[in-house]
Amino acid sequence: MKLLYDENLSPALVAQLADVYPDSTHVHDIGLGMADDSEVWRRAKDEGYCIVSKDSDYYDLSVLHGHPPKVIWLRLGNCSTREILECLRNYRPAIDEFEDHAGESVLLIP
Repeated sequence: MKLLYDENLSPALVAQLADVYPDSTHVHDIGLGMADDSEVWRRAKDEGYCIVSKDSDYYDLSVLHGHPPKVIWLRLGNCSTREILECLRNYRPAIDEFEDHAGESVLLIP
């Protein structure tokens, strides 16, 4: 699954997770660092990304518009990049399953 890491996540995740999510990128890397959520949404939809965010904004967009794109909502509270890294590695099987279920729009990770 191609992930698009939102602005609230570290750009370092791209390199740190390249072995498990190889075609992923960060919004800063594609010129969307200060873009509004709807612009990020459109780009993710057009380019086949799944948005990863700690904000509820993309969940809200998913409720309004459905998918694509799919959304992974990290509901981890205040945590380090290392914790997010470990979480995305540990949840890889669930993320793969989420990708395979056409009817699911959002994966909530506690």
